[in-house]
Amino acid sequence: MAELVFFSGTMDCGKSTLALQMDHNHRARGRGGVRFSCNDRAGDSTISSRLGLRTDAVEVEAGTDFWDEVVVRRTSGLRVDYLICDEAQFYTPSQVEQLARVVDEMDVDVFAFGITSDFRTRLFPGSQRLIELADKVQVLQVEALCWCGRRATQNARTLNGIMVVEGEQVMVGDVAASTSGDDTADASTAGVVGYETLCRRHYMRRVTAHGANLMAGADQPLPFDIDACLWPGAGELQRR
Repeated sequence: MAELVFFSGTMDCGKSTLALQMDHNHRARGRGGVRFSCNDRAGDSTISSRLGLRTDAVEVEAGTDFWDEVVVRRTSGLRVDYLICDEAQFYTPSQVEQLARVVDEMDVDVFAFGITSDFRTRLFPGSQRLIELADKVQVLQVEALCWCGRRATQNARTLNGIMVVEGEQVMVGDVAASTSGDDTADASTAGVVGYETLCRRHYMRRVTAHGANLMAGADQPLPFDIDACLWPGAGELQRR
């Protein structure tokens, strides 16, 4: 039986790498498939991994109809046993419903890959619909890390290294510029939008790698680096 499976996680958890690996494995067993992507960091019509893997794909646009995509190929004599759908968070809810219909009525496996929530910690519409309709939702086990070393659970958007929480939901940015922690970023990357994975603690405090580097350079301890037992007001609290 065909299935609609949604592989989800934060950035840096290996979604695109897994998408390419699954495509390779299925093709190696003689199955025919189609790769789809949307707003990939490497450009249109591409699936790319941060490990350097890259291959061509069909770009998903607002008018893309997955049912028609499969019908056209099958009526042309091409074999379509599965679909690889990367960056699925950018798909519309109706497109996700089309994927479910392809699974149920054409017996085509659909493997969708995407991040669950945006830089405001809100669900992407495409991801929400996938969670609602998928036969399986699998959280990838490769843990993305915050700059502090803790497990990253949030996707943060940055502007010149500073975290922002307002703006358009979809905006392609540079990941490398955000995570470098380079304190010269203000002059060299003016206006650069980036993304960074953070643990919940640092997301809530809006402390990015760049911000932490600036604070460390100014010899100002971060709030969570202060030993509560050595805090100047601790003695007064004990006397009370």
